[in-house]
Amino acid sequence: MIRQYYTGSILFTLICLGLGAWVGWEYTGTLLGTLSILWIVFVLGILEVSLSFDNAVVNATVLKDMDEKWRRRFLTWGILIAVFGMRIIFPIAIVAIAASIGPIEAVRLAATEPDTYQHYIEDAHIGISGFGGAFLAMVGLKFFFDADKDVHWIAAIERQLTKLSSVTAIEVAILLAALWAISSTLAVEEANTFLIAGIAGLLTFLGVEAIGELLEGEEDVVTGQVVRSGAAAFLYLEVLDASFSFDGVIGAFALSNNIFIIALGLGIGAMFVRSMTIMLVDKGTLAQYRFLEHGAFWAIIALAVIMLLSAIPGVHIPETVTGLIGAVLIGLSVWWSVRHRRKHGDDDEGDDPVLPSGAHGPDVEGRLSPGAKPI
Repeated sequence: MIRQYYTGSILFTLICLGLGAWVGWEYTGTLLGTLSILWIVFVLGILEVSLSFDNAVVNATVLKDMDEKWRRRFLTWGILIAVFGMRIIFPIAIVAIAASIGPIEAVRLAATEPDTYQHYIEDAHIGISGFGGAFLAMVGLKFFFDADKDVHWIAAIERQLTKLSSVTAIEVAILLAALWAISSTLAVEEANTFLIAGIAGLLTFLGVEAIGELLEGEEDVVTGQVVRSGAAAFLYLEVLDASFSFDGVIGAFALSNNIFIIALGLGIGAMFVRSMTIMLVDKGTLAQYRFLEHGAFWAIIALAVIMLLSAIPGVHIPETVTGLIGAVLIGLSVWWSVRHRRKHGDDDEGDDPVLPSGAHGPDVEGRLSPGAKPI
């Protein structure tokens, strides 16, 4: 039953709401104030889930090829890092670095001077946008610039990207061009910060990929597939979660500048993302919904573009819109998957779903469909 996957998340939500009520009473001393803070915690949880559903899909993509020991480690220790590390420690570390103060002083600012704390967080926005946007852009581009990719959702675009994958490091060139173009709209100091952060995000992605190659898993004797190295996959997923959380942490300050309220709300969302990840892996949802991965990676590219563009003065896309874009892309990919399965059954062969009615093209293995004419 689906309900069993979310029991832990629901219990965690109740605990967070209880802590939120305590924080609300301590800060406001009134019932109305406490209820307003509880509402903020609830909304932040919903916002985090809407922003991170694509994160759950990508997590499931990696976890299905990870060995069982490291999978358990990610779903236990990894979620602790996600909830407490990225939602509490990371924002405090940003303020400590930006303000050149110690971590204890940063905690004091978060607890007693939330306006000052928020100011430091917002000042770090350009660097965060550069790093997170660059890393997520590489994650998305790497998926589509893949010569071995033979299943296409938006075929008119994805087939061309697959062909272009023969150009060495084309995704790196595209990202560097985007970083340069955006930096040209910024003041010199901000442009330097943005470029350095973006290149750091690129190097982090390449470094994680290199570690994965060096620690490549062995071939499974039963399935014949190469099991992804546990340590490398764990590192990849943690950096990926960090990049996803940047947008949520920054956007959360639009609702509250209290770090404890933000941590409770985003923590709820992170736990539900974990539950979704487990469900996707256990139920084999990625195999059942042929284009779900495609929708998630298009959503990642959309989020990366939004993060990178947000560094430009005057450009701000509300987090609700960002979450809606991701939800629409994933929803469409699920609908198209169901449509394809009804048409072709469990057989993966057949025309791409975006071809015009009656058109014929190569199937997923490159063979010509019946009635097709060679080009």
